[in-house]
Amino acid sequence: MADVLIRARGLERRHAAPRATPFEPRRETVALHPTDLDIRRGDAVGVIGESGSGKSTLVRLLLGLDAPTAGTVEYDGRAVDARARARSLHWLRRATGVVFQDPYASLDPRMSVGRIVAEPLWALGVDGDHRARVREVLEEVGLEAGTADRYPHEFSGGQRQRIAIARAVAHRPETLFGDEPLSALDVTVRAQILALLADLRARERMTLVLVSHDIGVVQSLCDTVVVMKDGRVVEHGPTPEVLLAPREEYTRRLLAAIPTIDPPAA
Repeated sequence: MADVLIRARGLERRHAAPRATPFEPRRETVALHPTDLDIRRGDAVGVIGESGSGKSTLVRLLLGLDAPTAGTVEYDGRAVDARARARSLHWLRRATGVVFQDPYASLDPRMSVGRIVAEPLWALGVDGDHRARVREVLEEVGLEAGTADRYPHEFSGGQRQRIAIARAVAHRPETLFGDEPLSALDVTVRAQILALLADLRARERMTLVLVSHDIGVVQSLCDTVVVMKDGRVVEHGPTPEVLLAPREEYTRRLLAAIPTIDPPAA
């Protein structure tokens, strides 16, 4: 059995709620209730749930992009301290890559594609020929090497997401995180990017953590599913088991809400 790569214990995130008046007692909202989670090396984990369920909060805490109110995160046995100086987490940034939802908002329009893709290479001090690696990774995601001299506004949404994926994997991370990376794309492009992620995962032997409201995407790509509701993990297990025979009523309602097309009458 594969070893545990990411381990969360008692992970919790609370936020101070705004007060209507200075005299109102301070209140808190809970984005994530105390959560335990293990992600095994080489696994593909899908995190699903409705909006506001805590999916993105969980991923931000696992990545050290936000500090938990309580609890701990370990990556490959090493503590993730989001309160530490940014430079002290370079080892985690080197081990992980992230693809966000909106490919246009996540790319700096003032930077060429080559500079965008090369950014993690020089920022993390990766050795080697950066220009050669940029050309290589662009071709890996289905773009021509000449793409490096152009700018994000010159590309379609699907092409921009390929650029974002190229940047996320340029430094050869061990784990790739995707926070709704397909939701801003149309159906045809979504299928292409889905196939690209599956190919990259197999080729690079990456661990994958995918946040998505699209259960079909999770079913196609992920070995394990985490179901979240109101900041809690309500179900967690192998994808076929959870999606075909869910134990929790919430999971059954979530699956029942998937749109279907009735076959034409005879």
